[in-house]
Amino acid sequence: MKNHFASVFTLFLCSVVLAGGFAFGEVTEPSKRDRYITLTVTALMKREHISKRAIDAEMSERTLSNMLKMLDPQKIYFYQSDVDTFASQQTKLGDMFRNGEIKIAYVIFKTFLARVDERVAVIQELIRMPMDYTVDEELVTDRDVLTYPKTAAEARERLRKRVKYDFLLLQMDDYKDVKKDGKKEETPKEKEAPKAEEAPKTPEQKHQEYVEKLSKRYSSFARRMHQLDNDELLEMYLTAMTTSFDPHTSYMAPSTLENFDIAMRLELEGIGATLTSEDGYVVVKHLVPGGAAEKEGTLKVDDKISGVGQGEDGAIEDIVDMKLDDVVKKIRGKKDTIVRLEVLPATGGAKKIVKIVRSKIELKDSEAKGEVFQAGKKADGTPYKIGVINLPSFYMDMAGARSGSSDYKSTTRDVRKILEGFNQQGVDAMILDLRTNGGGSLPEAINLTGLFIDEGTVVQVKDPFGNIMPYKDTEMGVVWDKPMVVVINKLSASASEILAGAIQDYQRGLIVGDKTTHGKGTVQTLIDIGNVLFQSASKLKLGALKVTMQQFYRPLGDSTQNRGVESDIEIPSITTHMDIGEADLDYAMPFDKIESQPIQLSGKTAPEIVATLREKSAKRIAANEEFQKLVRKIDFYKKMKDRKSVTLNQKRFLDERADMLDEEQENLEKKEMRSDNEIERDFYLDEVINITLDYMESLKGAAK
Repeated sequence: MKNHFASVFTLFLCSVVLAGGFAFGEVTEPSKRDRYITLTVTALMKREHISKRAIDAEMSERTLSNMLKMLDPQKIYFYQSDVDTFASQQTKLGDMFRNGEIKIAYVIFKTFLARVDERVAVIQELIRMPMDYTVDEELVTDRDVLTYPKTAAEARERLRKRVKYDFLLLQMDDYKDVKKDGKKEETPKEKEAPKAEEAPKTPEQKHQEYVEKLSKRYSSFARRMHQLDNDELLEMYLTAMTTSFDPHTSYMAPSTLENFDIAMRLELEGIGATLTSEDGYVVVKHLVPGGAAEKEGTLKVDDKISGVGQGEDGAIEDIVDMKLDDVVKKIRGKKDTIVRLEVLPATGGAKKIVKIVRSKIELKDSEAKGEVFQAGKKADGTPYKIGVINLPSFYMDMAGARSGSSDYKSTTRDVRKILEGFNQQGVDAMILDLRTNGGGSLPEAINLTGLFIDEGTVVQVKDPFGNIMPYKDTEMGVVWDKPMVVVINKLSASASEILAGAIQDYQRGLIVGDKTTHGKGTVQTLIDIGNVLFQSASKLKLGALKVTMQQFYRPLGDSTQNRGVESDIEIPSITTHMDIGEADLDYAMPFDKIESQPIQLSGKTAPEIVATLREKSAKRIAANEEFQKLVRKIDFYKKMKDRKSVTLNQKRFLDERADMLDEEQENLEKKEMRSDNEIERDFYLDEVINITLDYMESLKGAAK
C-alpha cells in the first residue's frame, strides 16, 4: 500500500496543479485529482475497514442503490429506463473504483439534473391547476413499495399527487395556526409589534400564496441541484460506496471535514450566526449568545443577507441564489477581520450594510451544562438537591490536545468542573442526560466514565484482525460517588452507549428513558487523504475517509451493535417507536459478543431495587395527565407510521391530524429532538427526578 501511494505522488502533484485545485460552482467533468482520491479511498476501504470485504457484485449493487436513494428518495425523478441503464454498468463498478474511474457518477447525476428540470417544469404547471380535494385517493409514501415511473404520463400522475400533498401540508400549517375558537394565534413577534387590522384573506388569496410558495420551493431545489460542484458529487458517490460496507463509513470532502473539525472543537472564527437558505436568500435563524453579530446588535433573526463584502471597503458581492456553503465560506474568516453584510431587514424597510468584526465563537449549545433542582424532602424537612447535566456530545479539541494546549476543549474537563461544583453545593444525586447525544470522541467516553468508577475496563475494542483490546479507566478514585441516573433515548449513540453500557455493567447507576439506545457499536477513525498520499502532514486539503475500523463491546462482553443499551426503567417517548436506530439503517453490522472482563460490581442496581423502582414509575406515569396525552400521541404516531400511503382527501387528511394539533405536539420536536444544551424541567424530567428520589430511598433501605 505504501509503495503504491509513493508511486503516484509525483503524478498526483502534477495533476492537482494542472486541474487548478478545487472545483467550485457546478459539476463539470471528473479530474485527475478525483481519480487519485477515489483510488486512495478504495484502497483504504480494502485495507482498513473492519469487514475486510472487497467491492464485489453485492457491494456494487448496494452502491448504486445508495446513490439513487440519495438523489431520488421518493422515486419521482428518474425513469425506470434510466435506472435500468445505470444497472447495466453495475457489475463493472468494482473495477471502476479500483481504477479510480467515476464517470458513471457524472452520468447518473447529469441524468438526474435533466429529469429535475423536466419534473419542475411539469410541477410549475400542476400547481396552477385546480385540485379536487374531495376525491378519495392516496399517495404512496413507502419507498420499498414505490416503483420508478415508466412513462411521462406515469411521472406526471405521480407529481400531481405529490403536489396535492404539498398543498395539503401548507393548508395544515394554516390549520395549526387557528385555535378551536376560530381565532388565529398570534406569534410573539406579532404581539410585540401589532400590525394594522387587515381584512382576512379569501380562500383564493390563500391558494395563490401556496402556489407562489411551492413555485419558489421547487425552483430553488432545481437551482441548488445545478449548483452542486465536483467535490460534492465526489463526496456523494464515494459515500454511496463506503456506506455499502456499513452506515457510518463515509468520504468527507474538504468543506465537510472543516465543519466536522469545528463541531469537535466547539469553536470557529466568524460572526456567530446560524444561517439557512430560503428561496434563494440566506436567512439568519439564530444568533450565538456573545457572538460578534449579537454584540454588534444590528443583525436580527429572520433578516435576509443579499450581499457580502470583505474588509472596510471591499466590493459587496451579490450572493442571492448562491449555495449556502459558499456564502458561509465568505462570511467566516480570521478573528479581528471585518466582513460587511448587505441585509434586508425582516421588519421591512430599505437594505442596509452591517459591519461585523469577526471573533472566536464558542459553540456553547454543544457543551456540557449543569443545573441544580430542588425536589422531595429529607428527614429534616429540607429538599433534596438534584444535579442535572445535559451533555449533547462527546467533544474534544483534537488539535489543541495534540499541540499540548493547557485549556483545550474537553467533555471530561467540563463535566468534572460541574461535578466538583455539585459536590461543593451538597448535591444529593446526579442525573446525566444523554438524550440525542450522537457520540463523538472515544477517549472522552472512556475518561468521562472514569469519573464515576474506580479503575477497571470501560470498553473493549476489536480491530479488523480480530484482536481485542480492553480500554480501562486507570485513574484511581472517582469525582462522583453519590447516586446517579443516566437518561437515554434512541438517538443516544456510540460514545453515549459506551458510557451507559459501562455504568450498567458495573451496576453503578440507573439507565432510564427510551426502551434502548441507538445501537451503534462501531468505532470510526478519520484518515486524511492528503496525509496518506504524501506520507506526511499535508497542507493540501483533499478531504478524509471516516472509516469503521473497530467494534466496541461492553465490559461484560456484549456489543451494543444493533441491540443498544436497554433501559432499566422505560419512560414513554415517541423516539422509542421511530425508525432511527442502527437496526433501521441499511447494511448495519450484526450484533455479537466476546468474553467478559473481570470488573468490580458496585451492587447499586440490584434487580430487586430496579423492579421496585420500575413499578413505582409506571404507577406515576399512569396517573399523570401529561404522560397519558403523550401515550395517545404515541399510539397515533404508530398508527400513521405503519401506513404505506397517505390520504389526499382534504377532510380525512385534516381530521386524521387534528388530534395532534395542541401545544404538546408543537413542542414535541423541541422535547424529543432537541439539539441544544438547555435544561428544561418539564413533566418528563420531573419523572426522572422522581425516579432518582425513589432510587436514593432504595439505596438507603438496602444499606440498613
